[in-house]
Amino acid sequence: MNFPKSTRYINHFLLLDAMEKRWEIKALPDEAKATELAKQLNINVRIAQLLLQRGIRTFEEAKLFFRPELTHLHDPFLMADMHKAVDRLSMAIANNEKILVYGDYDVDGTTAVALMYRFLKGFTSHLAYYIPDRYAEGYGISTIGIDYATEHNFNLIIALDCGIKSQAKIDYANSLGIDFIICDHHRPDETLPNAIAVLDPKRTDCPYPYKELSGCGIGFKLAQAFLIQQDGDMEQLYNLMELCAISIACDIVPISGENRVLAAFGLKRIHNNPVPGIATLIELSGAKPESMDISDLVFKIGPRINAAGRIGHGSMAVELMVTDQPEDSLKHGDSINDHNVVRKEIDEETTAQALAMIEGDSWIMAAKSTVLYNPDWHKGVIGIVASRVIEKYYRPTILLTESHGMAAGSARSVRGFDVYDAIEACSDLLEQFGGHTYAAGLSLKTENIAAFREKFDAIVSATITPEQLIPSSVADLEIELTDIYSKFYSIIKQMAPFGPANLNPVFVIKNVRNGGNSRRVGADLSHLKIDLVNADNSARIGGIGFQLGHKAELVLSGQPFDVMCQIDENEFRGNVELQLKIKDIRATELK
Repeated sequence: MNFPKSTRYINHFLLLDAMEKRWEIKALPDEAKATELAKQLNINVRIAQLLLQRGIRTFEEAKLFFRPELTHLHDPFLMADMHKAVDRLSMAIANNEKILVYGDYDVDGTTAVALMYRFLKGFTSHLAYYIPDRYAEGYGISTIGIDYATEHNFNLIIALDCGIKSQAKIDYANSLGIDFIICDHHRPDETLPNAIAVLDPKRTDCPYPYKELSGCGIGFKLAQAFLIQQDGDMEQLYNLMELCAISIACDIVPISGENRVLAAFGLKRIHNNPVPGIATLIELSGAKPESMDISDLVFKIGPRINAAGRIGHGSMAVELMVTDQPEDSLKHGDSINDHNVVRKEIDEETTAQALAMIEGDSWIMAAKSTVLYNPDWHKGVIGIVASRVIEKYYRPTILLTESHGMAAGSARSVRGFDVYDAIEACSDLLEQFGGHTYAAGLSLKTENIAAFREKFDAIVSATITPEQLIPSSVADLEIELTDIYSKFYSIIKQMAPFGPANLNPVFVIKNVRNGGNSRRVGADLSHLKIDLVNADNSARIGGIGFQLGHKAELVLSGQPFDVMCQIDENEFRGNVELQLKIKDIRATELK
């Protein structure tokens, strides 16, 4: 499909996969503050600098960070409409009303539904859950779902991870005598839905002190408030915290504040006693439950849960997470695992097609954004593929496919650019949209695709900076090889769980050389086993650089080089030693 050539841009994106990434090192905190914090905590000044970069300035803040406790969770009644929500839920349970737990079909939505359903089962048997069909109903509250509630005499719907933009649907439900409690974390419009209660910390009138909860996290707060009102046993809720951890990890929300508490305790549940369905997924992924971290949840558990809604139906994931029968858990887990295999195959094929479309169209190649449409693409993978496309053509990307006579799509962004705002600026061409800074969904008439592509690219071009269009690697600190020792790494490990707003620290070490044992490894020699020494040979450490085999010539040249890395542990034949996980290598600049 060709588009007008009225606007041309210099193409910065050709052969992006071969481009050297920009290295950025975060600004150093104030030296005096770092020295003082290091003294208060009796830690290395480098650790103090890492803490200050994360907004941790005092002994008390450090204590909260390193030792999260359930008592650090905020009072749920600080959230706007929480009293209304709990009163309505309590009334429904007292009157034996039928309650429908309704949620989105992605990881956040299905974990939220599973958590709420498992929780409410302890208080009422008049309960069911509903996940909309991705293809028949689309995202969010659907007319089909409301009609289902009417046909089955549900009086109350608790909507999780959706509903904040469903004004018309909520009005329709009201006309049928169905009440809604909305538990959402997406950005609301100026006008809120006319529900009994709208729980969303991103409401401009909501005083709740933490704004970054996941959809499952909002559901957790409703359950917490209910237990407080009922003077119930909070362990009934805490026993489901692994579902919160999975939602936090996979919805890519900041692991700070309250999310850090939920993630930390959720991981403890995963390590020790997860619900049967999660235990099954861990086993199928080949991971060890006792060592699972946020990254494992994102790359091993999340894709399997998502595959249910992408290839089959999202309710399969909920069935897996709410069952307490091991045999049922294994059956559902095997089905979801099979769907994940199919998802991977479709993902690879669609990615190849999307890249070919870009490379075959000079207008798209020259643009500062990517908007692609193929009516035959599988709706369940276009969000994943959009991320894959960004790996090669680093710019805001939207992939669209046909759905019920409309073009429906997923958007992904690059670091520092708010794709939601750019999409919102094109709202006159859209039927529906919603999402976050870095990920959004949208739908529009197919006849508007060309106009949308041009307008979206014009908005991106006017607002994105040249630096945002070049992939970068960001390090926290520059350190010396001599800074790396066991106590230093031990404290870094205590900074976990790592994720957005608290990433695993990345370091730059300059002017190192090959210690003599560096070499390319792997079946195709694509990886680099590295042996590093500093300039005066006073420190030495090994490392591994995955997909960095092409840097071997520089490393083996005898010339000094810089590495960007994380500190890791390597276990071999029962021996554990520190090593570097190399992210990038470049020649040392001669002064």
